Amino acid sequence: MEKLGLNLGYLIVQILNFAIIFVVLRAWVYKPLLGLLEKRRNSIAQGLEDARTAAEARKNAECEAERITTEAQQKAAEIIKEATERAEAVETEIRASAENEVVKEREAAMAEMEQERTRVLSELRSQVVTLSMAAAHKLIGDALSKDEECQRALLEEFFSGVKSGKVVILDGAHLTGKSAEVTSALPLTPEEMEVIKRDVVARLGSNSANVTFRVDPSILGGVIVRVGDRMFDGSVSGQLTSLRQSLQQ
Repeated sequence: MEKLGLNLGYLIVQILNFAIIFVVLRAWVYKPLLGLLEKRRNSIAQGLEDARTAAEARKNAECEAERITTEAQQKAAEIIKEATERAEAVETEIRASAENEVVKEREAAMAEMEQERTRVLSELRSQVVTLSMAAAHKLIGDALSKDEECQRALLEEFFSGVKSGKVVILDGAHLTGKSAEVTSALPLTPEEMEVIKRDVVARLGSNSANVTFRVDPSILGGVIVRVGDRMFDGSVSGQLTSLRQSLQQ
């Protein structure tokens, strides 16, 4: 060793020193440094994992937020649509109710006008009878005026078309049907209506037949009976029309 210029004792001391230094460095520096590096590595890995988790959570949150927004928009659209439909339904109902009220008021007004018209015509009938009797008295004299009851019966027959409990215009007629409409120039009395109804029902041959009455002053007098598509015209206006046509021939 001496030939090589090495001192064995010194070499051993150096080796011991190196071993001690190695042990000290390993125990006090290397292992703590490795632990620190491992901790740092784990911290970085955890940070990356946390970052990845945060990114996924953010992505999921964005997707959830988008889903919630979409659902909210759809819900809002449904609510708006439902509210619009309800508003339209309410508007339609209100309009229908208003129209029904208008129709009811109009029908009530028409019914009231018809009642007033019937009342006025009923009063007019008695006045016409009285005036006719007065005119007959003035024109014909005392001979006819003595039989006032006969005059009144003739005038009543003129307006009702009824003689001896029968409808004059239906004399000898055979009717078929389930309903009939009777038109008079002036309102008929309940008794006259009953007589006409009884006669028409008997001719129709059905106790369930329906007989309706209406007033039309334009026919002047007498009655018009409609059964199905048949019309029996005993009105004064109809007789005047027939007379006019006969004179023109």
